[in-house]
Amino acid sequence: MTSSETGPDLRSRLIDVGVDLVTREGANALTLREIARRAGVSHGAPRRYFPTHLELLSAIARRGFADLGDRAVAAVDDGTASPRAQVATLGRVYLEFALGNPGMYELMFRHDLLESGHLGLRDTSLPLFGVLVELVGRARPDADARAVAGVLWANLHGIAQLWGWGSLQLATGTDDFVPLLRTALDAHLGPEDGR
Repeated sequence: MTSSETGPDLRSRLIDVGVDLVTREGANALTLREIARRAGVSHGAPRRYFPTHLELLSAIARRGFADLGDRAVAAVDDGTASPRAQVATLGRVYLEFALGNPGMYELMFRHDLLESGHLGLRDTSLPLFGVLVELVGRARPDADARAVAGVLWANLHGIAQLWGWGSLQLATGTDDFVPLLRTALDAHLGPEDGR
């Protein structure tokens, strides 16, 4: 065991390598062996910090949720826009993140990672959903904000997936997802300005 295979810096380096790998090559490229190779350590070194493959994948996905959360907070931070406008901004940021980071986005929503509550991924993902619930509640005080936010998120997730596959462009004949976002917002929050 070399000094490059121990210490707190190795844990961060393994996650950094994983983030780079998922960004460049997608979620399927994330093996312990490949991450170790690219980090320049033995294939057993990651197990010192991540006893299971899922734990390393969760740490990488947490970075994705943190990045998405930072982008979302920066986009709606001053809070001067109406709640509906903030939801629209949040939706746009979500779709831009999903389409600009398809490997990370896929990893972030892997069922096996999210279901493993002991891996702590929920602690990173749920606060962002909480922001959406709060904004939806302010935009639609008459509705069950959690339910409306859930179906809106499902709609956005569907747009991201189908857009990423090229299906929506083909079906709708558009090359811009913004009209689809607007339509989803109208469907879940009502028309803008009550029109």
